Amino acid sequence: MKVLLWHVHGSWTTSFVQGPHEYLLPVTPDRGPDGLGRARTWDWPASVREVTPEQLREEDVDVVVLQRTRDLELVREWLGREPGRDLPAVFLEHNAPDGAVPDTRHPLADQSEIPIAHVTYFNELFYDNGAAPTVVVEHGIVDPGERYTGELARAAVVVNEPVRRGRYTGGDLLPLFARAAPLDVFGMGLTGLHERYDLDPSRVGLHDDPPQAAMHAELARRRVYVHPVRWTSLGLSLLEAMHLGMPVVALATTEAVEAVPAEAGVLSTRPARLAEAVREFVHDPDAARLAGKAARAAALDRYGLARFLADWDRLLGEVTR
Repeated sequence: MKVLLWHVHGSWTTSFVQGPHEYLLPVTPDRGPDGLGRARTWDWPASVREVTPEQLREEDVDVVVLQRTRDLELVREWLGREPGRDLPAVFLEHNAPDGAVPDTRHPLADQSEIPIAHVTYFNELFYDNGAAPTVVVEHGIVDPGERYTGELARAAVVVNEPVRRGRYTGGDLLPLFARAAPLDVFGMGLTGLHERYDLDPSRVGLHDDPPQAAMHAELARRRVYVHPVRWTSLGLSLLEAMHLGMPVVALATTEAVEAVPAEAGVLSTRPARLAEAVREFVHDPDAARLAGKAARAAALDRYGLARFLADWDRLLGEVTR
């Protein structure tokens, strides 16, 4: 198939474009949100092709994977077709509901032509999906391999825009974890993090927007992975860390309680308990390695790439039938 989708979520797209289709990504001169084009920090196959809005009119698009309500408008404007009626469509919902949870109504709840594909069962449960058909396609990860060494007695966090997103991403918990062990934070939008939470630069290192492969290599050298995010769908970085073979210390919120089994680390809603777990893993390399092996086994079993692609092929087949 020719699948149209926008570059909205780079890590998710990295897995999705490993399938057997041709993937059309809009590109605009400013490479803004409506036309970011191909990734620059992820490795995508040649089947991912950039197309301008003008070129899209000449493409025989089979299906569109919508990820924002804005995408509905762009399909009408750029292709002159109506998603869900004369162009098969799926709305991929990356995010956990926000606002008046658990009464948050999904933007596509008042229609029945376009199914909503949630990435977690938590999201499907907590959104009011109204009349829209729903399906859950859980994440799948391109396996980076078991690369864990844990040679550095430090903890690692991956989070995007913790300064802007604040309590959502658990930025306010970083001082607690930094007291338990030296900490390295990887992700986008880290400027000002030290100042925002009064973090000691000698205890907290920042690694702003590294390429994915380089980040995986560095994560695997850290002793333990910390997931302080309060409210999220399910961080792909958490699943990537598990694939690497890292032990996990995470807030027991949203879908994390389903993703991380007890033998893979420590989950709790008590930050002090999590800080203690970080301290214990940093000082016990054998326990950390054992938990990391359990984390990798769980991630491969539930979040493998083959299952993910098969689920999506099944869904795309249904909507284009």
